Amino acid sequence: MNINFQALGCRLNEAELEGWASQFMKLGHSVTSDSADADIVVFNSCAVTSEADRKSRQQINRLHRNNPKAKMVVTGCHASLNPQVVQDYLGVDLVVGNDEKEVLVDRLLENFDIPVEENKVVENSLFLRGRHRAFIKIQDGCRYRCTYCIVTIARGEERSRSVDEIISEISFLHQSGIQEIVITGVHVGGYGSDTGSNLYILLSEILARTDIPRIRLASVEPWDLPDNFFELFQDDRLMPHMHLPIQSGSDSVLRRMSRRCKTAEFTRIVEKARSAIPLFNITTDLIAGFPGESEQEWQQTMKYIESVGFGHMHIFTFSPREGTKAATLSGQVDKATKKARSREMHELAATLKRKELERHIGSTASVLWEQELNTGQWLGYTEHYHRITSDNGDICGASTISSVGIDQVDTSRLMLRIFNRKSGVMVDFPD
Repeated sequence: MNINFQALGCRLNEAELEGWASQFMKLGHSVTSDSADADIVVFNSCAVTSEADRKSRQQINRLHRNNPKAKMVVTGCHASLNPQVVQDYLGVDLVVGNDEKEVLVDRLLENFDIPVEENKVVENSLFLRGRHRAFIKIQDGCRYRCTYCIVTIARGEERSRSVDEIISEISFLHQSGIQEIVITGVHVGGYGSDTGSNLYILLSEILARTDIPRIRLASVEPWDLPDNFFELFQDDRLMPHMHLPIQSGSDSVLRRMSRRCKTAEFTRIVEKARSAIPLFNITTDLIAGFPGESEQEWQQTMKYIESVGFGHMHIFTFSPREGTKAATLSGQVDKATKKARSREMHELAATLKRKELERHIGSTASVLWEQELNTGQWLGYTEHYHRITSDNGDICGASTISSVGIDQVDTSRLMLRIFNRKSGVMVDFPD
């Protein structure tokens, strides 16, 4: 059978798709990138914001219109928060909650009477799309309740995968041609809270028991990192880049958010990272216009963000999410003020990005080349997660890793321009 997988939202949703695709492949089925060719369509939905809810509904309708004969399976946060509503959507045949994702493949086999042809070798089409980086889900759920977050409600309690299972998946992906894996989860820093392990132990095991060339961490809440955590980065297979969400630079706002890491603690974490590894790239998330945010608190945030100097920022304008405590808090900030603060933070983020790029002048970058573009240029990513393009085929090639030197900054486009032999190479940040 042909099975198509679709995802909306976070990297964790993508990681889950890759896991299900591998399971179906081992059972003798094909994975197609075109939903119109599929016998079964699996959609991993999102509900992080009201807008994500709307987009999930739209995608379900679109997929059904595109292939009304296919069996439609909907899972993910939108489905978990609204199971009966989603079940009644036109074209939906099965709803699988987040608490059943680990047995999703079994549910499909049972409900749709899918034949099993084990040991048949079927190439996984997820890899045929030019992907040389794969997301590895290490855990699900979160034991904390930040007041703005619906995901922890939708995902439930923390559940960690075993080290052996994670190691096996990484080894399989590496054998399939993957050069870089990205560790992801709902609360990555809380890995092992239910098994007596932790993230430090897991990363140590991955470094010791796999040969994957590049290991990257996705978003990690900063408060569970042990004091010796950054010692791990002495192994250059662990990429010197972490996304550490701060959300606000005002401690009083962080308290209303129920965040467990205040600004002084966050600063110490950043200092440890940059002290351990030169040019360590710290990126972050920030919410503008959280309920009750005064002008004084906003200026505290602006000053703090500038003092830390993030390499890249995801800036979100607060919008009330039904089902969260933040939606009921007093002092909701008006739209005009939220928009102005978001614009101000974006301007600061661009300045900080330029400074981050300038730090790399004179350095050498290790680049994983991924694909050749229609323009004839090659696209890749540095170890610091800077996107890079080159028209020099001598140093490029799918799934190859090469070193390039960085010479100057193109300030108009916020890119680094580096010259390797006869060709210029340009570096910027991903969207």
